Amino acid sequence: MAAVRFLVSGKVQGVFFRASTRERALDLRLSGRATNLPDGRVEVIAAGPVDALDTLEAWLRHGPPSARVDSVERGDWQGAVNEGFVTG
Repeated sequence: MAAVRFLVSGKVQGVFFRASTRERALDLRLSGRATNLPDGRVEVIAAGPVDALDTLEAWLRHGPPSARVDSVERGDWQGAVNEGFVTG
């Protein structure tokens, strides 16, 4: 099991990005959270099998239909990860 942090930039707030990310993550059986950041990005912390994290990353690069994703940064995460998947 691995844990990663994604920072998603673009038109990703106010377009159901976090809720859609939660649904996708739960489908992939990942734990974690999706949070709006003050600078307009969305931070996604996710933990689970590497192949599921790769699948989530591919989805994050497009997001829901109303989003416009400009970039996704990925890095290792060493902090705590929620059970289940929450938005905040």
